[in-house]
Order: sequence, then C-alpha cells, then structure tokens
Amino acid sequence: MTRMTAAEAAVHVLRKEGVDVAFGLPGAAINPFYAALRKVGGVDHVLARHVEGASHMAEGYTRARAGNIGVCIGTSGPAGTDMITGLYSASADSIPILCITGQAPSDKLHKEDFQAVDIKAIAGPVTKWAITVLEPAQVPRAFQQAFQLMRSSRPGPVLIDLPINVQMAEIEFDPDTYEPLPAYKPTASRAQIEKALAMLNAAERPLLVAGGGIINADAADKLVEFAELTGVPVIPTLMGWGTIPDDHPLMAGMAGLQTSHRYGNATLLASDFVMGIGNRWANRHTGDVASYTEGRTFVHVDIEPTQIGRIFGPDYGIVSDAGAALELFIEVARDLKAAGHLKDRSAWAETCRERKRTLLRKTHFDEVPVKPQRVYEEMNRAFGRNTRYVSTIGLSQIAGAQFLHVYKPRHWINCGQAGPLGWTIPAALGVCRADPDAEVVALSGDYDFQFMIEELAVGAQFNLPYIHVLVNNSYLGLIRQAQRNFDMDYCVQLSFENINCPEINGYGVDHVSVVEGLGCKALRVTRPDDIAPAFARARELMHEHRVPVVVEVILERVTNIAMSGKGLADVNEFEALAETAEEAPTSIASLM
Repeated sequence: MTRMTAAEAAVHVLRKEGVDVAFGLPGAAINPFYAALRKVGGVDHVLARHVEGASHMAEGYTRARAGNIGVCIGTSGPAGTDMITGLYSASADSIPILCITGQAPSDKLHKEDFQAVDIKAIAGPVTKWAITVLEPAQVPRAFQQAFQLMRSSRPGPVLIDLPINVQMAEIEFDPDTYEPLPAYKPTASRAQIEKALAMLNAAERPLLVAGGGIINADAADKLVEFAELTGVPVIPTLMGWGTIPDDHPLMAGMAGLQTSHRYGNATLLASDFVMGIGNRWANRHTGDVASYTEGRTFVHVDIEPTQIGRIFGPDYGIVSDAGAALELFIEVARDLKAAGHLKDRSAWAETCRERKRTLLRKTHFDEVPVKPQRVYEEMNRAFGRNTRYVSTIGLSQIAGAQFLHVYKPRHWINCGQAGPLGWTIPAALGVCRADPDAEVVALSGDYDFQFMIEELAVGAQFNLPYIHVLVNNSYLGLIRQAQRNFDMDYCVQLSFENINCPEINGYGVDHVSVVEGLGCKALRVTRPDDIAPAFARARELMHEHRVPVVVEVILERVTNIAMSGKGLADVNEFEALAETAEEAPTSIASLM
C-alpha cells in the first residue's frame, strides 16, 4: 500500500479507468485536486473559460468516440451550479460524463461558508448519482463506483463533490492493483428475440426505428447487418442519425415534427409495424402519439426498463442493451432465412426508395440575402463523408437535420433533448480533443453562437481547429416562428445598427471582429456563390493556423423552416418543393 492524499488516489483511479484529459477551471476549493493532477501526471487538462463550457466539452469528448468518458472539474459553489446544464444535457441524452467539484471544509458545510452549497442535492435530479464524499478513505471507491454506474444500464453522468479537507487528507491506496468494476448491461433472451421477429415477419410494411442507444452500444454495424438480412428499411431518430449511411438503400429518412424528411414521414405513416431499438419515442419524433401509433404494431427494445411504456405501451417490449439485442436479432434472422421463413421485403423497400427520390425539399436558391437552404447545399458539397457535424438547437439545427447528410455513427453530434443555447462551440472543442484528425464542422445560429463565444479562445490556446458555420439572420428564428401562433414578433430581434461596423447593415454584432479578437479566424459571406470559396478558404486557414475558423453567412431575416406542431401528416412546407433531383442537387436522390 502507498500513502497519498485522497485527491492523488482519485487521479490514479481516473488514469486506471482510461481518462487522459479533463476540462475545467481551477479554484481555491479544488486546488488540492489540481495539485494531484500535476503530481501524478497522465491526465492532460484543457482550461475552459466558463465551467458550463467545460461540461459541454466533456460531453463532446464522450460523444465523439465509443468508450470515452469526459471529465470536467470546477471549484465550489457557482462552479457546480454552472455545470448543471451540462449534467442535464448529458442525462437527457444518456451520455456519461464525470463532474468533479471542490467544496468547503466538511465541518463548515452547515455554517454557510463561502461558496458552500449542497451541490449533490441540486445535481441529484440530473445525474445517475451525486455525492459529497465526507470520508477521505472513501474517495477512490466513490470514483470506482462512479465509473461503474456511468457505464452500466442506461449511461449517464455522475457528480462527485470533494470538501477541501477530504482532498488533502492522507490515505492508504494501492493504484497498481486497482481494477475497474464490471459494468452491467441487460441482455435479451433468444425467446424474446424470436417473438419480436415473428411479429416483424407477420407484417407487410415493417420499419426499424434506430435510436441513440445503438450509437451508445457501438452497434451501428449490427443494425445495418440486421436491416440488410431482413430487407427492412430504417428510420433513424435524430440521436440515431448515422447508424445507417444516408445513401444506404434501406435508409428511409428521419421522421418527426422538425428534424425530419418528407419521405421519412410519409414512409412511417405508410408502415404497419415499427420496431424501435434504443430510442425514447421523443415527442419531436412522434408528434401526436395517437396518429403516430394508429394502425401500427410496435415492438420496443431499450436498455432502461422504465422507458418501455413511458410514452405509449408497445405491443411487445424487451429490456436489453441495443448491441446485445442486435446480435441475437442477426442470429435468429439468419436461422429464419436459412429455413426460408423470412419474407421478401424488396417491393416495400423499393416503394420507400421511390419516396426518397421524389419527396424532396428544394435547396438551390440564388437570392440575396442568402436563403438558409443554399448554405446546407453548399455544406454537402464541401464537406465529405468523414465530417463530424456538431449542432444543438434552433432553426439552424432543424434545417441542418433536414438537408445535411450523415454517413457514420458519432458524425452527427447533437444535444437532442435539452438543447441548451451555447452548447455548440464547447462541444465541438471536446470533439476536436477526442478526434484530433477529424474534420469537425459546427453549425450555429447567431444566438447560439453568442451564448458561449468566449470558448473559442480555448480552441486558439490549445490548437483545437474546426470550421464553424454561423448562419446569421439576427433573429431568435425558431422562437420567432413559434410566435406566429400568438400573432406576435416580440423580443426576438437581435438586429441593431452597429456604429463600429456599418457594413453589416443592421445585423448587429460584428462576429468577425469578436472571433478574431479571441485568437481565431473568421470570414463573412453575403452572396450564395461565395459560400463554397469561403469553405475552401476556411479549410486552408484551419490547417495553416490550427485554430477554429468561423464562416459567417448573412441570411435573409425571415425564413420559415418546414415543421409541425401536431402530427407527422401536418408538417407545413413553407418553401417551394423540389420537382426534380436537379432542384435539390445535393439531395440524397442524386447520391443513389
């Protein structure tokens, strides 16, 4: 056994659990932990500018690669409360991150000491576990349990709060013999899989709905194999986008009220059987549940027992890790196929492909100011199949999901359920840190971009290069569109006459100057034909300087993006629809 501080023991556990980087900000109550990071070594550190930003960096880091667990660190009091949005975001999307906070001395927690707050109580509802460790000898085991909990069943975040005296106390700990605890994952039985496949086989127009649980299980390849074996088309959810390539013949499009394709909605409404794997039946995917479920049989496979029946009761439910279930689905489907008992789905699949070829939204507009659809058309042209997209919320994210193309898991990195403004920049930096060789492209509207713009300095300081596409209409665009229901346009305009930058014509903030002041590079585009050259130049600048490069595109002030507040059959298409593939030249139809 070795004598060391509890904080040093915690750092040894981090290393043994595979952590090699943390995101955070030091402070008085967490300084002993930082001293341990420095002494023990092996864990790099990225200095954020805001603790919420550190938590989103940790999210981006986790989401980018299977097996990653992002770690963020902050001091006592407001550092922990600043992390709550990141914990909520991670919890909602089943993302494991570990938040570590400093705390006032344990004997002063009840005395209103400076920056003493009951952070475990505050964080409890948005974590799998939140604890203030009061005994120094429990610290390494608290960290050990945290990693087991984060990896077991439905993944999620944990917060560990460490009083300063607990961090500094000496304990006995042997890091050489430390072993991580095994994670628990529920697994379907063969009998359950056989029943679910019998139900699928009895259907005429079946679909697979692929959720984010498949990505968490690193099982996208198994989903594609199962779809190809059965011939059943796939509808990915927003969190499951990338589980099957967009140009795969069985990728039938996304369904939903906002982040959806016309052909995806039409295909889901034409189906008679839906098997959801690793999904939540989120309201933006289903819309009105009665119309979503009417006339269809449902099987639901999910790792979380209480998720089955939460939104609606399926005809059959299976509690299982998505990867384990898909392995058995493939095994049983192979047996059925060998026996000649699998139905031929080729006619149904071709009908789905015909919708995919014809039910397209128009992207090619030449107007000035630029229409947002043209931006996504140019992004599809400029960025390749290996691009990792990062986005969070707003009309920019909704339109991005309608028009962009994703071909691999973890290449659409999106905060799905919480949708906090400001998430995109720090999350993109976390993705860059997780995959330094990737081409990372972030997408923001102007308000999301302004929320945590200071984190761009982190990208400059630590050489985390990526391209950030900023679509600027100087509006809270999604809220403005929602306010149509209240016959108002109130408190959502961001435009003003900037006395220091009259050339942006009332669009307000001079993002180019702000970005460059933070040590990054920026380009501004006002004409559609200049978008592609700007993307090419941005790529050159990114490689030359190894910093984030922002491409700001000045949009028309008002564009309504296709969406519905009701059901999948009620989506309002505001713009002209493509009549030919040539009118949507980067649509998936042109790639098939």
